[in-house]
Amino acid sequence: MIQFSQAAIRELKRLQSKTSHGSEWVRIAVVEGGCAGLLYDLQFGHTRQPGDQHFTVDTVQVLVSAEALSRCDGMTIDYSEDLMGGNFRFANPLARQTCGCGVSFSLDASPLEPAEDCQDASL
Repeated sequence: MIQFSQAAIRELKRLQSKTSHGSEWVRIAVVEGGCAGLLYDLQFGHTRQPGDQHFTVDTVQVLVSAEALSRCDGMTIDYSEDLMGGNFRFANPLARQTCGCGVSFSLDASPLEPAEDCQDASL
């Protein structure tokens, strides 16, 4: 299961209230790309796919595909702000390597190659 800090829940609620189409779900996805090969992706939407896992955190409705869950089961999502702005932080116990950008990770232990797009990763 995926855990959320209170700060992450507050930020998700804030962002959800600002969506123009009144999004029903928050989808947690893992997509190919980024500095380490995989990226976390949070999206708002209305579509539920076959095989999606659904759970409620506070009043936030969360969806995650079985494939994404297999890559981040046990993860904790936090939100914090610093001088550079606010960002979600992902603590994934399955990640063997993580990049300094905070949203890219790898499930294998091979060394990371420097990537030009490291600073471009954002949520």
